[in-house]
Amino acid sequence: MRKQLLGLAAVAALLTACGDTCDENKMVSGGFDNFPAPSASADGPTPGSAADFQKNVQDTVHFGFDRHDLTAEAKTALENQAEWLKKWGGVNLLIEGHCDERGTVEYNLALGEKRAHAAKHFLMSQGIDTSRLETVSYGKERPIDAGHTEEAHAKNRRDVSVVR
Repeated sequence: MRKQLLGLAAVAALLTACGDTCDENKMVSGGFDNFPAPSASADGPTPGSAADFQKNVQDTVHFGFDRHDLTAEAKTALENQAEWLKKWGGVNLLIEGHCDERGTVEYNLALGEKRAHAAKHFLMSQGIDTSRLETVSYGKERPIDAGHTEEAHAKNRRDVSVVR
């Protein structure tokens, strides 16, 4: 009983002490969820960060079946990537080449490499220095859609540009 009375007295003391000096609008609940993540600001991701690139620039371009040539849509996306890279000169990209599940491992690794190099050469033609661009082919090893439909295959035939 004595512990209960002491607990009630402590709560009453806190409420009384707060009185008019506490502003409920300024009080926050504890924990770290009241603070933005290190790469974010109140208005969005930190400019020039990987999160900024993903939010403001299309990081993926797609290819036709057994193709590594860039479509008009892919060129537009890569032009936007180049503009972003020009703005953030200290940022480098890794361009990942991917394929669908059809074909041998070796064939798809070679095709993924051709796709990644097509994007790299296009970015270089837009004024991005080759030292800022790296390529890798994952072939068919990292599908974004594990389905076996044409829709799944189309999603997997892609390049993804990753900020490094």
